[in-house]
Amino acid sequence: MNFHHRRSRDEPEINLIPLIDVLLVILIFLAASTSFNRARQLAVALPQAQAQAADTREAQELTINRDGQYALDGHFLPANDPAALTAALQAAVGPRAQAILRINADGQATHAAVVQALEAARLAGIGRVYFLTDGGP
Repeated sequence: MNFHHRRSRDEPEINLIPLIDVLLVILIFLAASTSFNRARQLAVALPQAQAQAADTREAQELTINRDGQYALDGHFLPANDPAALTAALQAAVGPRAQAILRINADGQATHAAVVQALEAARLAGIGRVYFLTDGGP
């Protein structure tokens, strides 16, 4: 009797064709289920403002230039800090209940600078805020 087993000299093979087929089907599925939409920027047309009669009541005027610097009633505010702006507005308004603030912002001023001015006005207790615009011809 021969108890020695014959070892096969055939090495195992990995069949790559089914693997390629499965990967190709996955790739086709992913390509078909993916949407290829481009993100577009919104086209924004700013509205034109019509000039109306100015409010004759006493009001503070806050000017914002394109660099985000503030001037209150023609006096330059050296700090662009929200707390300093709030303190300057509170000092200018005082204890008046019907305080009015007119914001005169440059067209190139950042949105953040204008929002910071609105927040400072809210914290200073100013209830009425107006934006000055160019009325055109």
